[in-house]
Amino acid sequence: MEKTIRIITHSGSFHADELLAVAALEIYLGEKPYEVIRTRDPQVIATGDYVVDVGGVYDPAINRFDHHQHGGADVRANGIPYSSFGLVWKHYGEKIAGSKEAAEAIDRQIGYPVDLGDNGIEHYTKVRPDTDPLLLHFVVAMFRPTWKSSESFDARFMELVVFFRRMLLLAITVEQDKILGKQMVEAAYQEAGDKRLIVLDKPYPWQEVLASHPECLYVVKPKSQNTHFEVEAVRDNVYGFTNRKNLPVEWAGMTGEKLREITGVPDAVFCHDKLYIAVAESKEGALALAELALAA
Repeated sequence: MEKTIRIITHSGSFHADELLAVAALEIYLGEKPYEVIRTRDPQVIATGDYVVDVGGVYDPAINRFDHHQHGGADVRANGIPYSSFGLVWKHYGEKIAGSKEAAEAIDRQIGYPVDLGDNGIEHYTKVRPDTDPLLLHFVVAMFRPTWKSSESFDARFMELVVFFRRMLLLAITVEQDKILGKQMVEAAYQEAGDKRLIVLDKPYPWQEVLASHPECLYVVKPKSQNTHFEVEAVRDNVYGFTNRKNLPVEWAGMTGEKLREITGVPDAVFCHDKLYIAVAESKEGALALAELALAA
């Protein structure tokens, strides 16, 4: 029989970093038999095939990923210390995520904020400008048994590991699909005659690609899982809310017949009050709205 692999982390209360580290290792091990053990017993820790967030050793050669020892473990290029998840992802993230690009994207959104929180560094002053951080510490805190609860920390830990494993798998799929989608958007940009307006045949992740091309003002694309189409304003900063060119101000908040009267587009449906997106029932309608916006 194949040996059961031991993933060991500490017992007692839990944090996002070791939960994600365990979840990542479960994905990495795939179909191999494994067990998760929560303990602080040095003799049991010594039997681990992978040890995270406990044991006082950081040595990827023997799969030890603690960061609590004197002097800590490794640090990022900007001086931020790694947590146990950051260390595991640094060494296994590319294999788990399927590519360096996908692994780096997940590290920006999940790994970096988790490293900040677990090392006692203020999230809101150290957050990266190139991502929307996913702050999981508050979710983890909700799962810890309160002083009135009779539930065990171990049971809640294992419940969260299942959730975090699912979340990581979804994040990997998102990033893998994003990489392919960005290639399709770049191709559409290269083929466009008027590069102020880019037309997509599917709702690809377009924001980063078009932000890198300063002449792009609007994109027309089908709505996700919907028969309608939309025209959306391009932004220089995909994490901000400033459009390169707003949709016409008289469209703001208009819906249905009112929007159709103003625009002359017979299947216009809606324009957001912030003038970043308008919807039509057809591709032709969305294109007509985009052309009007370009001319405004």
